[in-house]
Amino acid sequence: MDGHGRFITLEGIEGAGKSTQIAPLAELLRARGLNVLTTREPGGSALAERLRALLLDPDNQGMSETTELLLMFAARADHLDRCIRPALAAGGWVLCDRFTDATYAYQGGGRGIDPARIALLEDLVQGDLRPDLTLVFDLPPELGLGRAKSRAGQTDRFESETRRFFETARAVYLERARANPERYRVIDATASLEAVTRAVAAELNAFVDSLESRP
Repeated sequence: MDGHGRFITLEGIEGAGKSTQIAPLAELLRARGLNVLTTREPGGSALAERLRALLLDPDNQGMSETTELLLMFAARADHLDRCIRPALAAGGWVLCDRFTDATYAYQGGGRGIDPARIALLEDLVQGDLRPDLTLVFDLPPELGLGRAKSRAGQTDRFESETRRFFETARAVYLERARANPERYRVIDATASLEAVTRAVAAELNAFVDSLESRP
């Protein structure tokens, strides 16, 4: 291994099960001797978590698309500065539950915001930082929403969106994966929890093995 940090993101619509996979993935990497930070978006830092609360609060249904987009990137900027960049600079591996692909899917696809506007903010906030590997947990919206609604507690502002919203978000995820197969791996999230865990572990092990085999 070259000692450089690596940035891995997990993506997917509501109920895809990606959050469940963070802990076992982190343990897999730690078993290989790597220092791992697990985090999430929106959120991850103290300020970003406060912005997350605003973004997910169902009482904020009247939030404009532009406000939502800017809050997402404001949270991301602080998260990057306080958590992700320092961990990567120290040679750590970062596992993040959602990142900018979610913005393209939810705000770009679901809300209909021009992807060019998102790209401008992406460059401003991230510079040249992009994930090294992105795992897209794919499943039909009706299945994902059924899982999300079966969880205890009130649905948040995004979970209460329409099926059409998530169909469009899913299509954006899959299109981005097709356009850049070197970075993305699509995981069948309709499978059992055990099968998904095995598939994710196989992809991550293959990624680490590819780095270790480099001269």
